Amino acid sequence: MELRILRYLLVVAREENITRAADILHISQPTLSRQIMQLEEELGVKLFTRGKQNVCLTSEGILFRRRAQEIVNLADKAKDEMQQENETLVGTISIGCGELRSMEELSEIIAAFQIQYPLVKFEIHSAYNMDVKERIEQGLLDMGLMVEPIEISKYGFVRMETKERWGALVHKDSFLADKTEICPRDLVNIPVISCRNEATQNELLSWFGKYAKNVNIQATYNLLYNAVILLKKKGGVLLGLDLEADYEWLKFIPFSPKIEFSSVLAWKDRQAYSKTAEVFIRFVREYKSHIPD
Repeated sequence: MELRILRYLLVVAREENITRAADILHISQPTLSRQIMQLEEELGVKLFTRGKQNVCLTSEGILFRRRAQEIVNLADKAKDEMQQENETLVGTISIGCGELRSMEELSEIIAAFQIQYPLVKFEIHSAYNMDVKERIEQGLLDMGLMVEPIEISKYGFVRMETKERWGALVHKDSFLADKTEICPRDLVNIPVISCRNEATQNELLSWFGKYAKNVNIQATYNLLYNAVILLKKKGGVLLGLDLEADYEWLKFIPFSPKIEFSSVLAWKDRQAYSKTAEVFIRFVREYKSHIPD
């Protein structure tokens, strides 16, 4: 299986048309068709269903496209790392980030780093904890900004200063909107949209205590924005972090007793990194060590 063929597949999947894909790739249409069919024979599955004008991915093709994209991304990242100049620091540092207020701290670090190394670029991938960790393990991300609680015993990390505060987002016309704090009993038998993260869900269930069995969780989410849109249409209450986002029709009300978590910028310990990533990790450690308590 050649990397070149995987790139061909990704273009065909994007364009959904063999002729158009062949033009983009600067190869003949018969050659491209033959390469795709040979890949299907090698895998033993059909990747595309073929119509008169277009092609579309099968269910097996959708899965394989995702893996192919990961392989191509990893190959491009490896090539980029090997082509770094010796004297001038260049390259791309990829960081997975949850939707967190501590992103402001990370942004401050990145800005300070780029003053010293202006040719270094950053690639930010927004996702929840488990997706970020999985991508770090796969080598697709150099590091991740993740909210605790999270298992990082095998990781190097720095802890951010910002506390991530949990609470409820409610409609401003809700009967809850006049409250300054939300208690567990306030949410009994109310439709709830909650975070999908298992560790966080366990923390929330612990917070609910004796009221946990009466919590009506009707939907879960990983990133906040789509959950906010769902709340707008569906009503109820959304449990989430205080991101200080301004939604004119919503109000954030903190929990009582309060739930606050720290967040960490973490990377795999004792792993070979590119020169650029190693310099950034060193920079992060030094930057955080010089922040006064």
